[in-house]
Amino acid sequence: MSREIRIGDRSIGDSHPTFIVAEIGINHNGDIKIAKALIDAALRARVDAVKFQKRTPELCVPEEQRHQMRETPWGYISYMEYRERMEFGEAEYREIYEYCREQGVIWFASVWDEPSADFMEAFDPVCYKIPSAALTDHSLLRHVRTKSKPMILSTGMSTMDEIKDAVEILGNEDLLIAHATSTYPCDPDELNLHMIETLRETFPCPIGYSGHEVGLVPTVIAVALGACMVERHITLDRAMWGSDQAASVEPGGFERLVKYIRVTEESLGDGVKRVYESEQVSLSRLRKFRK
Repeated sequence: MSREIRIGDRSIGDSHPTFIVAEIGINHNGDIKIAKALIDAALRARVDAVKFQKRTPELCVPEEQRHQMRETPWGYISYMEYRERMEFGEAEYREIYEYCREQGVIWFASVWDEPSADFMEAFDPVCYKIPSAALTDHSLLRHVRTKSKPMILSTGMSTMDEIKDAVEILGNEDLLIAHATSTYPCDPDELNLHMIETLRETFPCPIGYSGHEVGLVPTVIAVALGACMVERHITLDRAMWGSDQAASVEPGGFERLVKYIRVTEESLGDGVKRVYESEQVSLSRLRKFRK
């Protein structure tokens, strides 16, 4: 069974290197300078792509939450005003578009609503991601599918029946499904990495992993279990203000993560037992009985 999807100039699937995404998301805290610093950190780690998030606050913020007050870097303001301050508009995304083009890095975004998908279309993205929160928004799924671009579907907070319903709408072509648990950060006993294997057995498309745990080991294990795409949030400092920072990976950690994944890929092999040339000296010196 062929499991392959093409995003930009990269082929992603079982026979290709793991597609590693640094999720900038909203860790820029509404500051384009921080966004560029995160892109730079991701590039130093040698990731394959960076990802942002795009929302329309008046559609994504529930009415009962809009006037709730909270402490923010901009003072004690309503949740709605906070969400608006966190969103990048056309000018900022144009700057991101140009910066990523100059740096030669793939970039795309999760879209949380239909206007956000239409907004991103102006930048001709290589793909769209549907966040876990929107997996059951069938209208959004149908709308984004009309863009005729590859799609990544995140599956946190979802039952298998809900995932199957979403895939039935989207179809298997040009689709990558990412296992996720939407807890920030997520405890190890709720990561359920064997779901990667379950998804591989259930759907004929590439399967990835979107991790929100503390540390690097589970993400590397996800690759060994068959994830052909991994995504982790990147931050300049886990102590920075923001809801996703604690579940993110700092620049040095991201560099190690990429190295660990590449070593893991090289180590897995093809499952065919053989005697390597490098073993011949040990074979002649240590084995007494031979056929």
